[in-house]
Amino acid sequence: MFSIYWTNFSLCCVTFQDQINIETKIKNIRFIGELCKFKMAPPALVFSCLKSCLDDFSHHNIDVACNLLETCGRFLYRSPETTIRMANMLEILMRLKNVKNLDPRHSTLVENAYYLCKPPERSARISKVRPPLHQYIRKLLFSDLDKSSVEHVLRQLRKLPWAECQQYLLKCFLKVHKGKYSQVHLIALLTASLSRYHDDFAVAVVDEVLEEIRVGLELNDYGMQQRRLAHMRFLGELYSYKHIDSSVVFDTLYLIIVFGHGTPEQDVLDPPEDCFRIRLIITLLQTCGHYFSKGSSKRKLDKFLLHFQRYIISKGPLPLDIEFDIQDLFGELRPNMSRYLSIEELVAALVELEENERSAPVEKVENERHSDNESHKRQARDAGPSVNGGSAANGIEENGKDHEIADSESYSDSGSIDGREDEDILSEDKSNDGSDNEGDDEDDGIPVGSDEDENVEVRQKVMKVDPKEQEDFDRELKALLQESLESRKSEARSRLPLNMMVPMNVLEGSSKDSRATESESGEETVDEEGGNAGGSSKVRVKVLMKKGHKQQTRQMLIPADSSIVRSTKQQEAAELEEKQSIKRRILEYNEREEEELNGASQMGNWGQGATNTSSIRSGGRGSWDGSARGGGRQRHHIAGSGGFYHSYGRRR
Repeated sequence: MFSIYWTNFSLCCVTFQDQINIETKIKNIRFIGELCKFKMAPPALVFSCLKSCLDDFSHHNIDVACNLLETCGRFLYRSPETTIRMANMLEILMRLKNVKNLDPRHSTLVENAYYLCKPPERSARISKVRPPLHQYIRKLLFSDLDKSSVEHVLRQLRKLPWAECQQYLLKCFLKVHKGKYSQVHLIALLTASLSRYHDDFAVAVVDEVLEEIRVGLELNDYGMQQRRLAHMRFLGELYSYKHIDSSVVFDTLYLIIVFGHGTPEQDVLDPPEDCFRIRLIITLLQTCGHYFSKGSSKRKLDKFLLHFQRYIISKGPLPLDIEFDIQDLFGELRPNMSRYLSIEELVAALVELEENERSAPVEKVENERHSDNESHKRQARDAGPSVNGGSAANGIEENGKDHEIADSESYSDSGSIDGREDEDILSEDKSNDGSDNEGDDEDDGIPVGSDEDENVEVRQKVMKVDPKEQEDFDRELKALLQESLESRKSEARSRLPLNMMVPMNVLEGSSKDSRATESESGEETVDEEGGNAGGSSKVRVKVLMKKGHKQQTRQMLIPADSSIVRSTKQQEAAELEEKQSIKRRILEYNEREEEELNGASQMGNWGQGATNTSSIRSGGRGSWDGSARGGGRQRHHIAGSGGFYHSYGRRR
């Protein structure tokens, strides 16, 4: 076989100096190279073929030599017995390339073959050295986090030393573009869940996200586009989990369409042909825009969409992908909204909208007075006892039938009346149970801006237990208790006593033996004596004996280093340690229970009257919508190491 291929190679490459059958020549030489790698062809054969091509380095010989080097050149260069000879061949190849005036295709072939056999030397890549704690945090957020493990990740994050790693956690939370795009909502869920225990951390996350969005608008760097899209999605998910106010979302939307306009840097910050800001708005509205479907939020979104259409028209003809995304956005959020084709129509629509807003304050004052009177009456009626006997742990009132919230299905599927049900449920995606988005009015008849003074009440459907099911449960519970009692009785009969006290009627000795303790075998009591005449420490032992029908004790002295004395002392130490451990756990449990009751009472107060608004202290970057602005909140009970904690979601 070797002789056949060698003959074919010599005939095609040496005898016939033309470009005929170039594909056949390349196939033959590559096959010879593969045989050399599997050590079926001697390296001398490959070197002779290569030397024949280098002797006449032109036309087809260049292609044949380069294909041979690409096939087995690296193997021969790395083999100890052929490395020197192959290095010399490669130097000859590069000298011939520099000397001869090769066309660009052949020059590229030669360079590729050379650097494939002998790559340029470069310094080793230095990996960043991180502390073990930082590596663990990155593993939790970028590797382990998914829908099934989000609860575990949250518990592990709460166990971290926050004084040391809070800044690094903040840095990792902002790197949402480093993880999977489909898991951005899980980072938002962790942020909303951690806000109950570390409020300053949650505020810092929102501040940094808003700052990153503004920096992206200022720089307008093409390399930051993926990062900017991830931050917009993250901001929308934070609103979906009720961690930020709707005003933060709308301020960001208006900032995107007006930043840099009317300044000398407008062509740099937002060129006419750049449509990336449109994609940012689409991303944010696709994430949380479906919550703005009622009340004041609906009116705010309608007004913004008019300004958004004016911004779109100012961009001129759009690429097809952007146009299709805009059509999908309007079809999802406002299917009945008309798309304007000219600036004049848009200006007329905006003027009409502003006139309607100016005429609204007169009606607003009257409706506010009426709503205040109604809220005082409802608060007076709601002062009665709650479902759990006066303890408003979950903010649920017995007379909830008087309170109506649009599309509210109550908390009966995710909460418990007395706080006794430990549902270990974490909101994996946005919750579909709960109240409408914050700021939504009961109907569209309420004037603009009245969402600031709304009162929110939540009602709970009391679960009615079927008497037949209750009877079956009681019967099964009774059978279970009876079975457990019988098993314990059999264990008590079969087990020998380990610690048997000496009967008082046979106890002999003076009162100085009050330190007598039970031995491990249950037959001796031990009392140490300080010394002995012989100088060795001994222990006085009282042995319980039975003679006939009478019980009596007999004293005896045994060495202090005997096994029975050592085992007795070890047992006493173990029992003392166990008692201390049980005492410590009981105290910790009581403290956690008090924390739960305090936290639940605070949440209950929010659900009963809820006229105060809780604002997010973001240093002037937006405020929370508290109980007075948002609708009823969906509450998820999560069993953490410190008791229950709640995360909130929205539903459409």
